[in-house]
Amino acid sequence: MFRILKKEKLAPAIYLMDIYSPRVAESAHPGQFVIVRVDEKGERVPLTIADYNKATGAVTIVIQTIGASTSKLCDLNEGDSVLDFVGPLGLPSDLCEMSDDELAQKRIIFVGGGLGAAPIYPQVKYLAERGFKPDVIIGAKTKEIEIMRPELEAVSANYYQATDDGSDGFHGMVTDCLKDLVQNHGKQYNHCVTIGPMIMMKFVAKLTQELGIFTIASLNTLMVDGTGMCGACRVSVGGKMRFTCVEGPEFDAHQVNFDEALRRQGMYRDFEKSRLEEYKNTAN
Repeated sequence: MFRILKKEKLAPAIYLMDIYSPRVAESAHPGQFVIVRVDEKGERVPLTIADYNKATGAVTIVIQTIGASTSKLCDLNEGDSVLDFVGPLGLPSDLCEMSDDELAQKRIIFVGGGLGAAPIYPQVKYLAERGFKPDVIIGAKTKEIEIMRPELEAVSANYYQATDDGSDGFHGMVTDCLKDLVQNHGKQYNHCVTIGPMIMMKFVAKLTQELGIFTIASLNTLMVDGTGMCGACRVSVGGKMRFTCVEGPEFDAHQVNFDEALRRQGMYRDFEKSRLEEYKNTAN
């Protein structure tokens, strides 16, 4: 069993948890993920690692209550435990493999939305610790659902908040913000990492291709079992079938077939909705 050391509500329906898992904390790298199972009847929930502390053995995850399994997980409190906490899984970020000389040649921008701020944080933190602070754009529908802003501001060179309704920062989508930085403020980037909703990453990739910025996308939302056995995470990259959980979760965004990924992501939406209603009725 893996004990919940900390639980914090970041925004409506979004929670941060620190889970005691020394082995995962010791081995984790930015970009990797874990599989969480609440109990013996629980589904496997893939969650990208949002932070880790080798000294305390704590691994940070951020969860949004979307379906039955995430709702059940978020109903737990500090001191409770989850049955399984498996990881680290997937490949670390390519940035971890680069030398200081290679990173010095990079002008990096991270573009995230929604829960994407959580997996972006360990990568930005890692770069800052090596002396290479990147720029960061994070989008949210409204100021109310912004997450991890103070943490990201502390480790980024420049932090840009974008909101759909203009309640905070740049009024518009993250793509509009990025285009404004490049075209109107003289920003020059040659490396972009985008993490967030699939539809957002699709349009970030389209824009960065037009701007000539190499881009990596994290497809963590496609995963189910995390081992490559179920095949649910299949995605076409450069015309070849790849498995997100064992060959990713990060891929060249300009080679990803986002339309196919979006269709695959929506296959079980009705089932997830019915399971959520079933869980709510049982819980009540």
